[in-house]
This record gives sequence, structure tokens and C-alpha cells, in this order.
Amino acid sequence: MNKISVIIITKNESLNIGECLESVKWADEIIVVDSGSEDETLSITKKFTDKVFLNEWKGFAEQKYFAMNQAANEWILSIDADERVTQKLKDEIKNLNLNQFDGFRIKRENYFLGKLIRSCGWGNDYQLRLFRKSKTKLTNRLVHEGFEVKGEIAQLKNSMLHFSYRNFQDAFNKINHYSTLEAIEKKDRKRVNFLSIVITPILAFFQHYIIRYGFIDGIYGLFVSILHAYTKLQVQLKIWELKNK
Repeated sequence: MNKISVIIITKNESLNIGECLESVKWADEIIVVDSGSEDETLSITKKFTDKVFLNEWKGFAEQKYFAMNQAANEWILSIDADERVTQKLKDEIKNLNLNQFDGFRIKRENYFLGKLIRSCGWGNDYQLRLFRKSKTKLTNRLVHEGFEVKGEIAQLKNSMLHFSYRNFQDAFNKINHYSTLEAIEKKDRKRVNFLSIVITPILAFFQHYIIRYGFIDGIYGLFVSILHAYTKLQVQLKIWELKNK
């Protein structure tokens, strides 16, 4: 059986990291790369693994690339602190014939304020998270970075859990951070004007709530759609600001 290293990047994840690590303690190795937590993240982490590395923050892709390089095993499972590996997914991974493929996509079940969201595009969220280290590289993006595998890729049957936002304050904090990164990434190729600032968030809401059936998740689907529109509004405003400083 091939050994598996789990990699996780953290900063101030004390509310999440314990349950995350508990869900992957079956792995042959757990690598945690922290970028300067000021809460209890490190003390909690050290209860599960002694392979904890401190690395100055240089972006999501750089941080995950650093974590990959610390792993002793060829096969890597990358998860975030707000994700959980279920018992069924664990059993599936442990029983895989890893010689047949070079990477596997895993479906995420996305939760918002504790509610499973099946609409808004969240119900069809497949992420490439289990892969051969020697066949994998990271996309060089500030936000929404991802792994790219050169070789054969398959899809697992079972899902991981993703608890995206604990509360609205958590949502607003993350939206503010990610929208800044997206604006920096897009400022040189996106035109922003009065019309785009007004229309973009409206279209974003319509896309999530109507086209992607956000209404079937009731008030939660409405909230997700509004926050998506709010994200796009922030990106538009921040691009305008960067271009007009």
C-alpha cells in the first residue's frame, strides 16, 4: 500500500484545526505549515503531529508548494483547515489501487452557517486533492489556486466536508481578503466603469439565485447569492481603486 502524506496550511485556525486533524489522523504523515498564528492553532496542531513548519506567508500557492516539499511520501492529500475527511472517504482512499492513476478529484459538500448547500454551483464542487507529488504542480494564482497533475486522473465516490463560513462576520472577513487578491490579480486585464460596477453584482446574484437554483435552498441560498454579489461588487470597487490611485 502506498503511504500518504496530508498537507495543511494554517493561520489562526484554532476553531477549525482540531476537527480537521482528527479527520486525517489515520494518514501516514501530517504536514502543517503555519504562517504566524497568534491563537491556539500551533498548540492544538502539535497534539496530532510533530511535523509543524513555520513559513512566512508568500501566497496560497507558495505556501502549499512549500508544504508539498516537506512531505516524505509520493502521494499527497491536500486539505484546508475548514475541511473534513469523512469515514467513508477515508476508507475509500485507504483501499485505492494508487498505481492506476496519478491524481484523484474529490467532491466537496459545502456548508454555509451549518446548512448543506446543494445549489449556487456549490453542489457540483470537485477538487483535485489527492495526487502524486512528482506529477503535480500548482497554478500560479493569488486566489483560487489549484493543483495540476500531469497524468491520468480519476474521481472518488465519496465526499469531503467543507465548512466555508461559521458566521456572517467570518464571511465578510474572508470576502474582504479574497476580493482584494482577486482585484490585484485582475486589475491589468479588467476594465471597470460605472456600468460594470452596477451591473456585475446584479448579474452575479442572478446567476447564483436563478440560473444555479439558489432559491431551492431557501433563505440560505438567498444569503449565498447575496454574498456572491457582494464579493463581485468589492472586486469591481477595488480594481477601480487600484487603477485610479
